[in-house]
Amino acid sequence: MRICEVFYSLQGEGTEQGRPTAFVRLAGCNLACAWCDTPEAQDATAGKEVAADALLDHLWRKKCRTVCFTGGEPLLQMDEVVEASRRLSGMGYAVEIETNGTVDFRPVQPFASVCMDVKCPSSGETSDLSLLPYIREKDSVKFVVGTNEDLAYVEKVLKHCPIKGEVFVSPVYGADEKGIARWVLESGFPVRFQIQLHKYLEMK
Repeated sequence: MRICEVFYSLQGEGTEQGRPTAFVRLAGCNLACAWCDTPEAQDATAGKEVAADALLDHLWRKKCRTVCFTGGEPLLQMDEVVEASRRLSGMGYAVEIETNGTVDFRPVQPFASVCMDVKCPSSGETSDLSLLPYIREKDSVKFVVGTNEDLAYVEKVLKHCPIKGEVFVSPVYGADEKGIARWVLESGFPVRFQIQLHKYLEMK
């Protein structure tokens, strides 16, 4: 598995926000979002190869029993992520996968929860909305928004794509947070407003 870094921090967003988590950041991404905060992870040759046994041994030495695979796009290394998730789940870990919604995540769902980051227009990229029906109640969907066009896109998606899991609307860091919060209050959609906690705490 090609890994950029493994670090221990508080989960900054999603259903587990605030929970101590071990993050495994995988190398390589098939998108190049305009506001990507980890551009170094876009390179599939970044970081180093780490054997699954070595990764699991490293994680086991941490006190934390929650693991998040992120990137880049972790599901570009699907076989490795599925195997690591299966083994971690079997050891009693809670596993989460953060994905950009361009790769079918169903193979990993028996062993992990999924957070699908639906790309809005300001990102310059698009996600595969046909994956949304496969989001379960234990999974979640996140829209990172920075403009009114993004909010209009969120509204369009929510009207046409019923989502079983929890839905988060998260402002791009530095965007009009109060305006976006006001939209959440007035929209009537079953969504949660959420700032990116790790940005404000200046943590990874």
